[in-house]
Amino acid sequence: MTPALQAIRFSILDRSRVRQDQPHPEALRETVEFARLAEAWGYHRFWVSEHHSVPGVAGSAPTVLAAAIAAATSRIRVGTGGVMLPNHQPLVVAEQFGVLESLYPGRIDMGLGRSVGFTGGVRRALGHDKRDAEDFDAQLTELLDYFTDGRQGVHAWPAEGLRVPAFLLAIGSGAERAARFGLPLVIAAAAGEDAMVESIEKYRAEFRPGPGRDTPYVVVSGSVVIADTTEQAHRLLLPEAWSSAWSRTRGEFPPLLPPEVIERQPMTDRQRELFTDALRGHIHGTEAEVLTELDRLVRRTDADEFLVHTSTYDRAARLESHRRLADAVGLHAALSSASR
Repeated sequence: MTPALQAIRFSILDRSRVRQDQPHPEALRETVEFARLAEAWGYHRFWVSEHHSVPGVAGSAPTVLAAAIAAATSRIRVGTGGVMLPNHQPLVVAEQFGVLESLYPGRIDMGLGRSVGFTGGVRRALGHDKRDAEDFDAQLTELLDYFTDGRQGVHAWPAEGLRVPAFLLAIGSGAERAARFGLPLVIAAAAGEDAMVESIEKYRAEFRPGPGRDTPYVVVSGSVVIADTTEQAHRLLLPEAWSSAWSRTRGEFPPLLPPEVIERQPMTDRQRELFTDALRGHIHGTEAEVLTELDRLVRRTDADEFLVHTSTYDRAARLESHRRLADAVGLHAALSSASR
């Protein structure tokens, strides 16, 4: 393994994706079990996400799910990737993370995002709209204030005085905002790798020391799939790519379908274009191929941490991919050394 990969942490983001005909509660229980395995394999963090009224995603209440994961594990850091702050009152978010940190001290991360509900109906049900995202700076400032001295006489106990690391998910101007607030940056190559690298460089150049951090910290997020052959690994990418294409043409993110069903699926020209595009940019293949590509990306971004977010229909293959990645980058060895 290369020095670049030895120097960084590896973590996991799980969105509690639902497979075809799978009950949502089962997907959540699988997430908790996945976290137990991730801890045993040596991963640094395990994060969960926030989605509302999405047929293919069971994770709608990330702080509740994080509590279940923290209770089921003992070492791995647990957090959110992320809580979508415009959907909530900052006071309530601070209180929730304060409770988590009080119960599981030194293990809780507060990953924050700027997205609002996917559709107008969801936004109305949440009591928010797209304009709420425009006040994100004010919401973030208020939230962070509750961890220090409160705000205008209001105290978010038990959060006040606790140190819960905040991370900012880069959406739109997220990199610039993370630099301005002095927060760690979580970023993916959603607009392409070149654009991601440019955002990271700007973040580092403009970073101002902030709450809990004096220096920049970059978490690069991406899919990683390891299988016996490149072709097998590529096939595991098909379910998520098809769900992405479907969502962008039908406005709804569906449950994951088996690859053989997708291969027979009729597609419009637009869906085929989106499906093909969704298959690009993922790190996949054998251990050797994945390590080569990971090393290239980590050296190009100078990432401090890599956050793996990989979904596929075959749960056993997905778990095996994460186990093999942990072995390939030496997480078992690092964990054994740290426990001595």
